[in-house]
Amino acid sequence: MTEKLALGAMLFGTVLDERRSFELLDRFVDAGGVWIDTANCYAFWADPSGFGGQSESLLGRWLARRPGVRDRIRISTKVGCEPTVSGRFPESAEGLSAEVVKKGIEASLRRLGTDHVELYWAHKPDPATPLEETVAAFGELMSAGTVGRLGCSNYPAWQVDRARQLARAHGSAGFTAVQQHHTYLRPRPGTGPTVVHRFGAVTDEVLHYLEHHPDMELWAYTPLLSGGYTRADKPLPTEYDHPGTARRLAALDEIAAETGTNRNRVVLAWLTGGNPAATPIVGVSSPRQLDEALAGVTLKLDAEQRERLDSAR
Repeated sequence: MTEKLALGAMLFGTVLDERRSFELLDRFVDAGGVWIDTANCYAFWADPSGFGGQSESLLGRWLARRPGVRDRIRISTKVGCEPTVSGRFPESAEGLSAEVVKKGIEASLRRLGTDHVELYWAHKPDPATPLEETVAAFGELMSAGTVGRLGCSNYPAWQVDRARQLARAHGSAGFTAVQQHHTYLRPRPGTGPTVVHRFGAVTDEVLHYLEHHPDMELWAYTPLLSGGYTRADKPLPTEYDHPGTARRLAALDEIAAETGTNRNRVVLAWLTGGNPAATPIVGVSSPRQLDEALAGVTLKLDAEQRERLDSAR
């Protein structure tokens, strides 16, 4: 069951120091955790340089000091959002040209201290580069054995499908996973997501696409709304300020009481057991938060409980 959870390493090496980051990574692996999610741009906004790479570098140091651990974990990393000019994001984002993709994986592998990653993501669409060029560049990495699978993050459904069509036409590997913001609460219609990316939030269209393409996986970032479900000091984003939120929170509270858990654990159980099932990416800063996330993905909801959660509007 722990394979259903990805540990988000976004702030490892910046907001979280090396000692605490190593502690959380060790605890995650000791509990049977497998997937660790990062990106070449993490966390440029939290580092004085204005550039990323700190998360991957920390993971590389951790792996170097843990002989044998590399065989027990799977690494998910991304390319496309690293700034090329400090302090100028998103306008200076590196994009997804063939050259950027090639150099991006080389730099990521160097920082990670490994010769491959299990999952490599296009971090966001690049309107300046033809999709054909990006797809071909990613396909070459698969052919070389440098990456195990391909995914795209923050893409609209039509572009996901177009990229997969192009890959098939060229006989190369295509995207088999999408990564977007996904959680139990639903934003107010007509509002934009608080997340940075225009197509960052899961929509019904994306979910419908995934339902009809069983070879595709869904990874969900910010599934717990940065503490918004359980912490009074972490208010929910403004797009959730509508009557439907109160009804869905009430449903969460009912199920949490029945299962002896809390909102966070129920949200994670709802995500991992849904259709399509999602792999939540959970960023944690303490052992307690990590233990709670691990407990959430092992929580079983019965069909009636899931129906109540789904039907709350």
